[in-house]
Amino acid sequence: MDAPSDCPGGATPRKTVKSLYDRLGGEKNLRALVESFYDIIEFEPTGEELHILHLRGHGVAHSRIEQFRFLSGFLGGPRLYVERYGHSDVRKMHEHVEISKTARDRWLECMAIAIDRVGLPCDVKSELMRHFTRVATMLINRS
Repeated sequence: MDAPSDCPGGATPRKTVKSLYDRLGGEKNLRALVESFYDIIEFEPTGEELHILHLRGHGVAHSRIEQFRFLSGFLGGPRLYVERYGHSDVRKMHEHVEISKTARDRWLECMAIAIDRVGLPCDVKSELMRHFTRVATMLINRS
């Protein structure tokens, strides 16, 4: 005998899996995360090395906008970066920046601090940091 169901026709309800974008709180919390991250880079000693790298590139103001666009799609929300540029190739986006293991580690440290400041749940932080670590490691292009 089948288990009882609340769905018409006896269908078993499907559990909807939320995207990481939704789990972190959508646009509002993603914006807060990006702003917190770049505030650390721009104004705190922990971010000084990354601030210098951004000044050699397109600058912090530009990066605030583009990181929000990229992360929106990367985390399962609106694909803002792809809609604007037609791709989301992070290596191509960062080819003009010298990224060492030290810079990667500093980026991850600043992002972890930003996640804590925004107050995201531990499970969301853990999943974000897993994805960020994988991508940041891929971007290392200098020894």
